[in-house]
Amino acid sequence: MKDRVGLIGCGLMGAPIAARLVDRGYNPVVFDKSAAALQHAREIGCSTAASPRTAAENTKVVLISLPRPEHVTDVVRGGEDCLLDGLTTDSVIVDTSTVDPVTSQENAKAAAERGVGYLDCPILGRPSGVGHWTLPAGGELEHLERARPILEVFASRIVHVGPSGHGNTLKLLNQLMFGAINSVTAEMFAAAVTVGMDPGLLFDTIVNSGAGTVSNLFKELGPKVVGDEFTPNFTVDNLHKDVGLGLAMARAAGITLEFGEAGQRLTETAQSAGLGDQDTSVVFRALIDKERTSEAS
Repeated sequence: MKDRVGLIGCGLMGAPIAARLVDRGYNPVVFDKSAAALQHAREIGCSTAASPRTAAENTKVVLISLPRPEHVTDVVRGGEDCLLDGLTTDSVIVDTSTVDPVTSQENAKAAAERGVGYLDCPILGRPSGVGHWTLPAGGELEHLERARPILEVFASRIVHVGPSGHGNTLKLLNQLMFGAINSVTAEMFAAAVTVGMDPGLLFDTIVNSGAGTVSNLFKELGPKVVGDEFTPNFTVDNLHKDVGLGLAMARAAGITLEFGEAGQRLTETAQSAGLGDQDTSVVFRALIDKERTSEAS
């Protein structure tokens, strides 16, 4: 058995990370507030811990995979039993969550005061792509090299993109682009239906055309729209969170992203219709239903 590795969060992305670590002979020690997540961690061969601190004890690398910035800050430095209380000065915290750059910078500063390394390494890729993910890493190169053997278990490409916060900056810029493609795809299909075009014929013609508009995301979204099947690969709520963080980052820098703001309003249309837990492609359905409701009134 290889070294212990702390893992905080065994959900959508944390669970495949845990499974890869077990498969490669590591001993992941998992903390999660969810009893179901802890049970799943045990079932796939992980040890479990009662707190972030105990998950971090006797480890050199602790990974974090949590939904929101406040969750990350709480486990890193949120008082008694936090990660920084369980780590030694030669340890490294690697946050794979999608959060804002300021959160990462503040946590990195708190870690540095304890002599602990800190990296923001949000994941570019879907859960099913574990092992082939790209990690843009923000932080000190020395800390990245310490953590690299662990990161290479679940990522095929690790890119040092700059100082603390830059990993999340890159991820949020990517998510702004995701939101834009999602929005324009939903609007395009809604327009097609409105003018009487068969969405299936539309998709098949474009996707096999070699046109420059055909992206991997379009290839994924189109069949969901055509099949009226919105089981999530990535939920509306998650996209709204990520794009919201990206827009806030831009505003703080004095930039107004008009297309991003408009797309966020479309996402909120889906949330208002109670579709936040479905795939982002369901924005199409929200637009169609909204239009039909407007016509009926």
